[in-house]
Amino acid sequence: MKQLQKFLLIIAIAFVLTSFGFNDKDIKPMESLYVKENQAVQDKSDSTSSVSKSASKEVYLLSSQYDRLQTALDKYEKIQRKKLWRKIDIDSATYKNLKPFDSGVAVKQIRERLYIDGDLKKNSKSSLYDEELMAGVLNYKKRYGLKLNYKLTFEHIKQMNESVSERIKTLKLNMERCRLIPESLIEAKDYIMVNIPAYRLLYVKNGVNEFVSDVFVGTIWSETEIFSSTMDRVVFSPYWNIPQSIIDNELKLNMGKDKNYLEEHNMEWNGGRVRQRPGSKNSLGLVKFLFPNPFDIYMHDTPAKSLFMFEQRTFSHGCINIKEAKKLAYAILKDDPDWSAEKIDSAMDGVNETTCMLKKPILIYIGYFTCWVNEETGEVYFYPDVYQKDKETETDVSNGLVMD
Repeated sequence: MKQLQKFLLIIAIAFVLTSFGFNDKDIKPMESLYVKENQAVQDKSDSTSSVSKSASKEVYLLSSQYDRLQTALDKYEKIQRKKLWRKIDIDSATYKNLKPFDSGVAVKQIRERLYIDGDLKKNSKSSLYDEELMAGVLNYKKRYGLKLNYKLTFEHIKQMNESVSERIKTLKLNMERCRLIPESLIEAKDYIMVNIPAYRLLYVKNGVNEFVSDVFVGTIWSETEIFSSTMDRVVFSPYWNIPQSIIDNELKLNMGKDKNYLEEHNMEWNGGRVRQRPGSKNSLGLVKFLFPNPFDIYMHDTPAKSLFMFEQRTFSHGCINIKEAKKLAYAILKDDPDWSAEKIDSAMDGVNETTCMLKKPILIYIGYFTCWVNEETGEVYFYPDVYQKDKETETDVSNGLVMD
């Protein structure tokens, strides 16, 4: 009997260690912390789905974002008035990454901060990094676009210690950016929006969140521009017609080092220019989405899926690379009887480029919002100022936004 008890005790300890183990790997978010992206669609089989859809149709109008930011601003101004935003005391020279079941004064201060910020529903005032705080940390990281794990680095604490006045400035600045959203999009119920600092694409159809995907955008020396347009076509198995600037600055150097460079990268000369032939290794992936604009920017698939593991995703020459591009094509064409899923798959696997002209073009907005209020939960999301546009004056920001 004693041996049996020991055996059961070992199993129990192993289970606990497995359940609460922590390392640098990403973890799956706790289900209770996250609202489903498209609750109305998820609830189709529910008898109340029509009510859910009706509610969702309102929250995804871009016109509502200004008011939501105003509500968030009121919250942070109240925090400022009551002086609730207290500094978390750490020493950069001696700080060690905090992890579950650590304890100390800093842990207690972090708990208070997450409670004030809304990531914790109550403040136990415990100095132990317990399961309750773990949930709060996950929610905080979700709102700041960080990797979802339990580790708290010095940079995380430094971010938490940004003054509440900075949060207020950010909210006010993004309220002004809302004023600059094109009128055609303000009340639109069908649109695609890419938020550059969030590295996120949202497709709203009939006022309902139809599709969401991670993206990566232009580098800091080749910024993705801010503008609006209308998507009018989808191109499957695309050629990549390489811009002359890339040919001059990159390809010619590579060709000089390796005479077989073009063939090895499935490229060819075409009328004095270089293009990459369709295929799984094509830099545009299997599909691209086109919308007229003076910047020669478009959205496309990418074979470089590993780049989506990074928190800061500024890797392109300016175009928008979509993680789930194939699913976006399905979502856009799902109501078109001429484009079944099988036909889309076949076109993507082709050796020739195939263009689909959209019967109903879609409004598209490439925006720059360093904070945004979640339409369903009301939570405030803050994102990194990747192109340092928040540091510009209000006038400069206004002049910097280009609308078609």
